[in-house]
Amino acid sequence: MQIVKPDFSRFESIKDFQYKENFIDFENLQMHYIDEGEGETILALHGEPTWSYLYRKFIPVLKNYRFIAPDFIGFGKSDKIVGRKNYSFDLHFRSLENLIQKLDLNDITLIVQDWGGILGLSLLGKYPDKIKRVVILNTFLPVGKKMSLPFKIWRMFAKYHPSLPIAGIVQRGSYQKLPQEVMNAYNAPFPNKKHKGGAIAFPLLVPANPNDPAVKPIQNARDVLSKWNKPALVLFSDKDKILGGLEKFFYRLIPSTQEQQKIIIKNAGHFLQEEKGAEIAKYVDKFMKDELKVIK
Repeated sequence: MQIVKPDFSRFESIKDFQYKENFIDFENLQMHYIDEGEGETILALHGEPTWSYLYRKFIPVLKNYRFIAPDFIGFGKSDKIVGRKNYSFDLHFRSLENLIQKLDLNDITLIVQDWGGILGLSLLGKYPDKIKRVVILNTFLPVGKKMSLPFKIWRMFAKYHPSLPIAGIVQRGSYQKLPQEVMNAYNAPFPNKKHKGGAIAFPLLVPANPNDPAVKPIQNARDVLSKWNKPALVLFSDKDKILGGLEKFFYRLIPSTQEQQKIIIKNAGHFLQEEKGAEIAKYVDKFMKDELKVIK
């Protein structure tokens, strides 16, 4: 298994993400994470094909908390494994287990989106006692049912494109036009195809049949959430062409969402943290202070 290190010079021009780099050993890899502030612990998980940079607008608003955001293996400033076939649900899941165990994280406010939701909610399913509350942004919990034609096309695009256009994917999933410096930041972890195995793999790791090994932990996440009696906030955007409308799945699944505000962020696409990060962070702050009471 060949491992490539990030080219850290490519991150130097990113002006709005000057946070201290932290690394944790995971098997023979290094996983990067940011760890800012003090107070109650927030663990924020990104998705495909982004990295912890996606959460940069949250940190100033949530300055009275300890805000942790890792880069999954193959993303951001974490090590990259060459070749998409070397990535698996289990690899990513174990890397998150390793993170919360080595940092001894408890009473976590978990924030998840996209693949961060698939993995993070599966983590919640296995370690419910470590999670104090959960914030669910645009994500889903697939258990191997028939895929839509658009998603099949997306999988084929990721698999066969000669060099996956990372920033282009983020732009396509966004409602607003992103500035060039933001596009550059999303491209920074991926100087060439050799570094893109993780990004290519994620669409192909979504369970395509009920026998996929990822289905069991994802189904367990569903089962645990169906009995969840701790605070849960479901917060989706209104212009997501990928997962729009799936907030209703979580409303039905999680009993405690009946007692919390169900928020729709206006004029934001799939990457809602990028487009409306400060607004979402204010809701998270109120949620953690138990100030969200009215059901929308």
